[in-house]
Amino acid sequence: MLAKHLAVIGLGLIGGSVARALRAAGGVGSISGYDPDPQRREQAVTLGVIDHAGDSPAATVKNADLVIIAVPVLRTADALNAIRGAIAAGAVVTDVGSTKQSVAADVETVFGELPPWFVLGHPIAGTEKSGVANSLADLFRKHRVILTPHARQDEKALALVRALWEACGARVVEMTPSQHDAIFAATSHLPHVLAYSFVDVVGKLDDSRHIFPNAGGGFRDFTRIASSSPQMWHDIVRANAPAVSELLTRQIADLQALQGMITDGRWDEMKAAFERARAAREYYLTQIE
Repeated sequence: MLAKHLAVIGLGLIGGSVARALRAAGGVGSISGYDPDPQRREQAVTLGVIDHAGDSPAATVKNADLVIIAVPVLRTADALNAIRGAIAAGAVVTDVGSTKQSVAADVETVFGELPPWFVLGHPIAGTEKSGVANSLADLFRKHRVILTPHARQDEKALALVRALWEACGARVVEMTPSQHDAIFAATSHLPHVLAYSFVDVVGKLDDSRHIFPNAGGGFRDFTRIASSSPQMWHDIVRANAPAVSELLTRQIADLQALQGMITDGRWDEMKAAFERARAAREYYLTQIE
């Protein structure tokens, strides 16, 4: 057993799914949980996601030997401040935030350092749906989880969190926080910005009421992630703003170049750009494990 008492702070899709997965794997004993939304706390108990809902973050983590912070990244410091004085001696604390440099900075601000028992993590899994009602025990199966160990990292704490995610069926890899944020700005954060922007543009067209009913599968596939939580993605982009902004500048320049090709009738150049992109995607598909 990985932990006798697991505490989950934040009962959304990810927090709920971790609790479900670890329970299904027999990896933990009792599970307590907290969410600022009392209805969500009640729902998590009713659904059997957690055994007990705490009435505060501090009460929830009391006596827990493993704590998972599963709140929006911009709420990390608030969550850590709320549990700072209640974390049990010897407990391991980890997070699931989509940005790692911002979380590391928040941990340092709250504790004055990056404690050896804090493990920075990010599961690469999710859906466009949110909330504990949509949590799934197999959400992380065959997905990657990124851990970003720091200079003062306790190896036993790191091993425990690795085992946690492996029990959920995930494949664990390690990298630095800066590597993580650069990679996911390109592969996740910018794509969400583009999807939201595109749908917003189409939605503001005068005849949008005729466009949406006639949109095909390509539109649905390209825009699926624009159904994700706006608040969550606002927080993620804000937390990783420098990396996202740099990539967005490149994307805008590339779109302007394509616009020039269309305006000037440079169709061979446009086709070459499409072929280059297709080849890059085909290569990406061969790298999925």
